[in-house]
Parts: sequence; C-alpha cells; structure tokens
Amino acid sequence: MKPITFRALSVLLLSQSVTLAEVRLAPLFQEGMVLQREMAVPVWGVATAGEEVAVSFAGQKKNTKADQSGHWRIELESLAGSAEGRAMTVTGENELVLKDVVVGEVWICSGQSNMQMGVGGVPEIKALIPQAKQLRTFEVKRMGAFTEQEHCEGQWKNGHPNSAVAFSFAHFLQEAADLPVGIILTCWGSSSLEAWMPRDMTKTVPHFATMMAEFDQDKTTRAALQASFDGPKPWSRNEDVFIRRQPNILYNAMMKPLAPFACRGLVWYQGERNTQSMEGMVPTPSYSRNSGMLRYGETLQKWIKRYRTEWDREELEFMIVMLPGFGSVLKSGPQTGPESPVAHSWAWMRESQMQALDLPHTSVINTIDLGDLKNVHPKDKLPIGKRLALAAAKNTLGQEVIAEGPTVKMVTVRGHELVVQFDHAGGLITQDKKSPSAFWIADDSRNWVQAEAKIVAGTVVLSSNKVPAPKFIRYAFAGYPKVNLVNAAGLPAQPFRTDSFRP
Repeated sequence: MKPITFRALSVLLLSQSVTLAEVRLAPLFQEGMVLQREMAVPVWGVATAGEEVAVSFAGQKKNTKADQSGHWRIELESLAGSAEGRAMTVTGENELVLKDVVVGEVWICSGQSNMQMGVGGVPEIKALIPQAKQLRTFEVKRMGAFTEQEHCEGQWKNGHPNSAVAFSFAHFLQEAADLPVGIILTCWGSSSLEAWMPRDMTKTVPHFATMMAEFDQDKTTRAALQASFDGPKPWSRNEDVFIRRQPNILYNAMMKPLAPFACRGLVWYQGERNTQSMEGMVPTPSYSRNSGMLRYGETLQKWIKRYRTEWDREELEFMIVMLPGFGSVLKSGPQTGPESPVAHSWAWMRESQMQALDLPHTSVINTIDLGDLKNVHPKDKLPIGKRLALAAAKNTLGQEVIAEGPTVKMVTVRGHELVVQFDHAGGLITQDKKSPSAFWIADDSRNWVQAEAKIVAGTVVLSSNKVPAPKFIRYAFAGYPKVNLVNAAGLPAQPFRTDSFRP
C-alpha cells in the first residue's frame, strides 16, 4: 500500500476521484501539528461504515471501526512532550502519513478584536519574532454556519500566530515549558459571547433563547447571511461586520469543529461587545443584542461548563483576559467620568468576568493598569501575554511562580478607618512611590469619597474626614482608574468592591 502524505491527500479530497472508502481525518490532524502532552489524545475522522481504522504514533497503535454513520474515533494514551518531529500513520482502505508531529502544550486562543489584533501593530511583540522558537499555529478561517460543522478551514504552520496576545503568550509559555507550543487561533472582531455559544444553551440562558428565536424568525437576516456564505470572497466590510455580530453561527463554524482536540485550555479575550448596556437585549437592530454587563458573568460560567462538556474534560483550563482601562461610560448611569466608581463603565464587566473564578481551573488575567482612555484597541499587549504565560506556568505546568497581583482577603473596620488585607501581596508597594490610588470609601449613604490611603505592614489603611464611619470600599472600580498598587513581582492589585449594590 502506497502511503499518502497529508498535502497530497488535501489535493485528492478536492477531486472527484476520492472514494467513500478512503479514511479521512478531522481538520486539525495535519502534518506539522502539535499534540497535547500528559493526557489522552482523541483522534477521529470518517470512513466507510464498518471500515477498520488503525492509528499509530509514538509506539502506540490503536484500532477501531467506523460506525454506521461512517464516524470513527480512538484515543492515544498520554504522551510525553517531545520536540522531535515524528510521523502519525492512519490506516484504513488507504494509508495517511502525517509527518513532523510534535508533542507539547496546546492552547485555543479566542475572542474578538483585541485577540485578533495583529503582531505588526505592536512593536514590542513584533521584536520577539527573532527569539521565537518551537511555536506552531493553526488559524481557523473566519466563517459562519447555521448548523454545527465537522470541518473548518486552516493549516498548521511552523511559526507564531498573527495575534499579538496569542503570540506573546505562546512565546513566554514556550520559554517556561521548554517544549513545543501549539496555538489554535479562532477569533473575530466585534463578536459577542453569544456568537460563540452552541444553540443548546438556549435551554440554560433565557436571553440567548430569545435571541435565537428572533434569529430563526428573521428571514431577511438569514437570507442575507446565506447569500454571503455562498457568494464571492472576500466579503465586503459591511458583510464581514454583519456576519460576525450574529448569535451562534461562529460557534458552529469556528469552534465546534475543533472539539474534542486535546488541549490544555482556552484563552478568552472578549467582552467589549457585551458592554453596550448593563442589562442586555437593549440595542437594536436585533443582531446587536447580547447579555449586557450584568448578565455576562452568569452566562460566562454556563459557557465554560458547556465547553468542558463538549471537550469531555472537566479540567479544561480557562484563562479570561480582563478588559483593560477604557474611558467610555454608558448614558444609562451617572455621567461622572472615567475614574468614577459609580458610572456605568467597564468596571461592571470586569466584575462579571471575575465570576469565572467561582469555577475550578479558571483564572482572570488582571489588566487594570493597562489600556487606553479613548482607544478600545490599546497596544500594550505585551504584559497581557506575559501574565497569561505566568498563570499557565503556575496552574498547568506546576511551576512555583508569582502569577497574581494582590487580591482582597479581608476588610476590617477600625474606628474611622478600614484596613484591607490582601493575598499575593508580598512586597506590597506603589510603583510611583506615592500613596495608593483609586480607593473610594462610603458609609450606608453610599456617597463615595476618594480615600486617603497608606500602606502599613503589608495592608492598606483607608480613611477620610468626610466619612467618619466608613463601611464600604470600591477599588479601581471605574472605566479608567489610575492605579499604582502592586506586589514585589510588579503585578497590579485586582479591582474589587465590598458593597453589594447592583444598578
């Protein structure tokens, strides 16, 4: 039997000569791919019903039969990390040979425009290119679909992803792991969380059920989408924006085909699209509707659980990139400015994002010291990549590194003062050697006053002569707070509030 390389197979699959008897693989299984180490590795595809299929790699050989629908799947046992390129052989009526397969750390990087932002737009990250090594990338072609798909378009390449955040994360993770790193990049600007949600989440998320009911009844929108799917490429700017802002269809085309490819976890940099309102479902036209900031946290938790079910892996790691500083505030709330703790700002989205921490195997990457007052696409992406890599090194590689800034542990009332104790606060300092900033305090009246703050024995002590009996704190709870509190590793303190008020 003459072996068929993957590239030769790709050509054959486009011709009419391919027969049903030929075993085929799911789209991520290609030459040059990275397999995840230290866990079972599913390998799957299609063949003729009942066809015997064997998969051989790294001294293992697994056999199965295609089911009545022609689908087959095996699981390779846990693999040791290796930068040595080896061949995977898949045998049925034909034989496929996938060369140069390595084993290391695999991550999916997804979200909207700040994940999509290219390497070329960030000089500090572009400068890393000559240093980069052992990085491989599969970028999913941007597409939508009305139903869940088995296939997506993309090819593994030997090199870094064209995403500033994903590349810098991969680069520093590779240095920490000293193993190949594979990035599966699937993202699309201005997409909402709901765009990446499977349809069956209508059973658990009421606002998503409403969105999908509207979507199903909107014949005009569906006809326009179908025309774009079937029409010439590239799409016009208007078509591109229209497609990516629809619910569900990005999941169908750009996420579903990836499961259950073995990976360590998913980096999620998204949320800006869901900051259009507090309660959600307000913006028109209907395709712009989403959770809003206050519903996002609960929806995000359900989304994480649903993805873990799809991958059949409860330990699938999720790293959520907190939205950084941005000065815009909604007209629905007080027009008190970008540093105000009461404005309807991105502070509420960050609080929702941090609800992910209620689930195991999650982290939220603090970016409260980053961002741009007026630009929703800030260029300070290098610290995000570094912090993602630190969190992955600690939580998935088991390395003893400082990966978090100070997080509030306890607040004690001491007369006219509030004393804040933190975790992860070794060497608590301010970067500018000034008093800690962005702390606001209030009593039962909830009239917030900027506090006088000082560091005392590893705590922060707050007071104000305008609030003689303080009870509540809001720290960095603003669209664009000016913060300076860090630990010895230079990582910023996490935003928090101790009151329970919701707008």
